[in-house]
Amino acid sequence: MIDLYTWLTPNGRKVSLMLEECGLPYRVIPIDIGAGDQHKQEFRSINPNGKIPAIVDHDGAMGTSVTIFESGAILLYLAQKTRRLLPPEPQAQWSAMSWLFFQTSSFGPALGQAQHFLHYAPASDAYAAERFRQEAKRLYSVLNGRLAARPFLAGDEYSIADIATWPWVKAWKIQGVALDDYPSVQRWFSEIAARPAVFRESRVLADRRRTAPLSDSQRAVLFRDTTHSSGGAT
Repeated sequence: MIDLYTWLTPNGRKVSLMLEECGLPYRVIPIDIGAGDQHKQEFRSINPNGKIPAIVDHDGAMGTSVTIFESGAILLYLAQKTRRLLPPEPQAQWSAMSWLFFQTSSFGPALGQAQHFLHYAPASDAYAAERFRQEAKRLYSVLNGRLAARPFLAGDEYSIADIATWPWVKAWKIQGVALDDYPSVQRWFSEIAARPAVFRESRVLADRRRTAPLSDSQRAVLFRDTTHSSGGAT
């Protein structure tokens, strides 16, 4: 059994998507980042950086428990464990790895900043909002170019690179982009959205989805806590 410590963020959804694709049994342990659960010592013992997602695999190699944090590392671990969603052919495998790290180092962080400054920043910052809006458009163009000549990021096969990227594209409406401007991304996004595992994953923590704007206390935890300045998601 795998314990998944997660919340309703793009990075959290990567891991539940991967687990659903692989058919591995897992238990969801909610870490409410608006309530500050990520700063509790119990969770910090699993991820000292205090961010979701993280997993504890109680069925690790040779019967040991394995603890992993950082979403990219978790995806690679699960791909190795199941021998799925990472192409065996060397060029395709390294393409998947390259696009996975593109997501974790560029696509996700920049889009997270775009979302923050366009929709969540407590004070207006026109320079930052425009800077990350333009960077979001640039990164979507990179993604669109890659997908123009192939069905998936690594080539012909669906892989952990697609799983890592799809949840971030799902939030395009609050990133300052129009998905219609990127037809290859739109095609790719729609095809992945139709996968049975994506439907199953949509029910994870469905009862915890936020329907009201962030409260002042949630904003303080997520954005203005000077002791723990992170947003709680990797």
